[in-house]
Amino acid sequence: MRPLLLGLLSILCPLAFTVATAAQPNIVIILADDLGYGDLGCYGHPIIRTPNLDKMAAEGARFTQFYVAAEVCTPSRASILTGRYPIRSGMAHNQFRVLRSISTGGLPASEITIAQALKAQGYATGMVGKWHLGVWTNNPEHHPLKHGFDFHFGLPHSNDMNPSPGNPVKAGSRVDQDAAWWNAPLFRGYELIDPKADQTQLTRRYTEEAQKFISTNKAKPFFLYFAHTFPHTPLFASDRFKGKSTRGIYGDVVEELDWSVGEIFKTLKEQGVADNTLVVFTSDNGPWLLMGTETGGSAGLLRDGKGSTWEGGMRVPGIFWMPGKIKPTVERNVASTLDLFPTLIRLAGGETPKDRPMDGVDLSGLLFKGEPIEREVFCYYRGEQLYAARLGAWKIHLITQAGYGEKPVTHEKPLLYNLEVDPSENHEISAAHPENVARVLAAVEKHRATVTPVRSQLIDVVAK
Repeated sequence: MRPLLLGLLSILCPLAFTVATAAQPNIVIILADDLGYGDLGCYGHPIIRTPNLDKMAAEGARFTQFYVAAEVCTPSRASILTGRYPIRSGMAHNQFRVLRSISTGGLPASEITIAQALKAQGYATGMVGKWHLGVWTNNPEHHPLKHGFDFHFGLPHSNDMNPSPGNPVKAGSRVDQDAAWWNAPLFRGYELIDPKADQTQLTRRYTEEAQKFISTNKAKPFFLYFAHTFPHTPLFASDRFKGKSTRGIYGDVVEELDWSVGEIFKTLKEQGVADNTLVVFTSDNGPWLLMGTETGGSAGLLRDGKGSTWEGGMRVPGIFWMPGKIKPTVERNVASTLDLFPTLIRLAGGETPKDRPMDGVDLSGLLFKGEPIEREVFCYYRGEQLYAARLGAWKIHLITQAGYGEKPVTHEKPLLYNLEVDPSENHEISAAHPENVARVLAAVEKHRATVTPVRSQLIDVVAK
């Protein structure tokens, strides 16, 4: 009788049938801020202890070639939630690299987020942590609750954007941080619950809110976007972790993030939903090398870091975990945070929007069946300019620039690197492989033909 009833329901009310499908997985995205490719034990760091992430990687798929779509946080986060290069949504700018605390722009209402798409499939949706896609105190239309999230707890932007009066010059990079130097406005929904949050407690408070969201919504499919504030500087760790890592405050902070990941897994298991939950861990861009060895991270063997389109700026950790469904593997296929949108919507039973260019690839066949994926060119944008592109093993640089402090260099003849044998980009080989330069350039032109310029959202600010 029940199969017949479900069959009739699927014909008479397809949406209700989709929403009621028990096979829909819960989804958790855990995003670090400025964590480098080489900052975790499972990615080769010899000192920082990350047992929970190492266990996640050992039990799931650890990608060695996983990318973000931008080299700094605002455009990167926009692409994570929309599955589109930030140039398409106006969430990039050549001068103003990220949204500022005085910005009035933000993620346009016309963009469809993962949260909105999953909510249409019957998911409870929650966002905990750093947003940085629009300051809602300047424009309420840019609040996470306006972009498909049912629940929100966190900061509107980076933790260094509201310095207190008398804040020491360049305090963000100092090791001897004082929470009094910063005004970190902490919100629950639209309510300001703490105008000057104690940043030593942020990771703990975020984690507790994430755990509550999981516990509250365990009876139906849920999506949790858990975007940490750290290890973006200024760095703060709780007393439990401060001074415990031999890597200094940076190591303390990363080890506390690892603890947080462990608490999320513990909650999933205690609530009986771990076996039907996909957990993804990644970072929004590479390490902020400008901060030096004490408060900046590591890109491992990769070149440069945050702010650059060299590999260290945009290749990041990428770990996917779902017990019994994703086999333990070291995955060498090229993948990206752009792929999260089509992959997650497919798993939820929905469809990727057909009314706009989408830039991601559905990874579900690769993750669950080991099937190969077909990917066109991957583009490395810095602001509104395309600096580099990758096709297969081959990467060309049209423009090169260090993450910070140097002027861009435009290359009349593109530089070429084989990333399969030279991930550090030490050996330029364009003269020996002109045919591969031509192949990547042709793919770039094909991509450019799909891009319609839009006005940047990062320009407008609060009137004085």
